[in-house]
Amino acid sequence: MKGYLMKLQNKVAIVTGAATGIGQGIAIRLAKEGAAIVVDYVGKPGAADATLNAIKSAGGKVIAVAADVSNPQQVQAMVDEAVKTFGSLDILVNNAGIEFKHPFVEFPVEQFQKIISVNLIGPFVCSQIAARQMIKQGKGGRIINISSVHEDLPMPTNAPYCATKGGIRMLTRTIAVELAPHKITVNNIGPGAIFTPIDADVEANKAMEDALMAEIPLGRWGKPEEVASLAAFLASDEAAYCTGSTFFIDGGMLRQAGSL
Repeated sequence: MKGYLMKLQNKVAIVTGAATGIGQGIAIRLAKEGAAIVVDYVGKPGAADATLNAIKSAGGKVIAVAADVSNPQQVQAMVDEAVKTFGSLDILVNNAGIEFKHPFVEFPVEQFQKIISVNLIGPFVCSQIAARQMIKQGKGGRIINISSVHEDLPMPTNAPYCATKGGIRMLTRTIAVELAPHKITVNNIGPGAIFTPIDADVEANKAMEDALMAEIPLGRWGKPEEVASLAAFLASDEAAYCTGSTFFIDGGMLRQAGSL
């Protein structure tokens, strides 16, 4: 864009869970801001093609790496590939997340363990390995966690998911203090109701959707692109004095909602 100053020129970013939804939106936006992107994904080869093609078609630099975010060896290999391909690692966006919904007294322990593994152990592992690389480079960095309004707001039938987001809040606050001497900032983005595949059950049920919209003062779903705009700010030099905080993007939901 003529006259547009890209905020992330010469930066390198890993975005986990970037094949779809919010992660895809963030990867595309960071690429538009000039960053080289590593798209983390799980699943079959080609699962991240939509994100790759969108970035490549806009002239961006991007690779895809399949990595389980809770597996330290796979995460280390992903960071090594980022550095080998693009020369450094400056930004980590911990976006990968899953949820299963059941009444608490019926919740299968193995599903709870899976949610913990992806949603909480994953950001811990990725942040730890990324921070080591950023410290080694000696020029600071940005770690951005995609949390949720449910780090504060209860959601019946979704106890493990809410527990992981509450955990992310304190992980963020704690490591923000530890990493500050290295000029590495750590922040959360707390989305509310964003129109993505993870909320397909609500999107497909008009009664549930209507009830949700009644709890949002702005009365609509958020867009992945809106979350991506906030991520681009937090990844940039403009946010150099922001660390240890959660930035909610929820249409006012936390100010009005009970729980759905």
